[in-house]
Amino acid sequence: MENSKIGHHISGQFNKELEDIRNKVLTMGGLVERQIELAVNAFTNGDIETAELVIKQDNQVDALEMAIDQECVQIIALRQPTAFDLRLLLAVIKIINELERVGDLAEHVANRAIHLSDSGNKHDDYYELQHMADLVKEMLHGALDVFARMNIDEVTTITGLDENVDREYGSIIRQLITQMMEDPRNITRMLDVLWIARSLERIGDHSRYICEHLIYMVKGEDVRHLTQAELERKVKG
Repeated sequence: MENSKIGHHISGQFNKELEDIRNKVLTMGGLVERQIELAVNAFTNGDIETAELVIKQDNQVDALEMAIDQECVQIIALRQPTAFDLRLLLAVIKIINELERVGDLAEHVANRAIHLSDSGNKHDDYYELQHMADLVKEMLHGALDVFARMNIDEVTTITGLDENVDREYGSIIRQLITQMMEDPRNITRMLDVLWIARSLERIGDHSRYICEHLIYMVKGEDVRHLTQAELERKVKG
């Protein structure tokens, strides 16, 4: 399905309204992507200023979610869309909710980074955590790209990365537990790192949920709670 799905209405105003919503979602997505990038950098470098910027940006994300949500509701009420147009608007409402939650998780990472900065040390030795962050950023960026192109051909490649994220998360947990057992003085610091890892793992989940909403938007099928193999069969079918 190509982006031409938007722009086929007789009403030019309706076309404009749908395109405006699409652009606002992508703007919100870009802002959330930036939040993740800055939050991870704040943790890695012990940068309080960058962490505080992430926290401040969350207000922008919240405002965009509310504005887009209101715009979608107004269009549904006034235009009474059907078929793809209705699925698009319903999917957008769900997608912006996922993005808002991702923004909250990035804010959580930033808050933990501030707490950890008290040690005065950089944390660039957490290679697994950085790799995990790279994976979830790839998932979110891929999901937003699918939305931008309105083409779900690559969507299962993105959702498949969630298994890698979960494996990384499990590995990090084991390492942190080992460090806490070896030296109880590490417990407080390791718990902060654990919460950062947990936030990143949840970002991967929300990126997967966005992909599921996109499959519903394009194919009209609810694919929530399916396994990766079942999801792949649905997309190919």
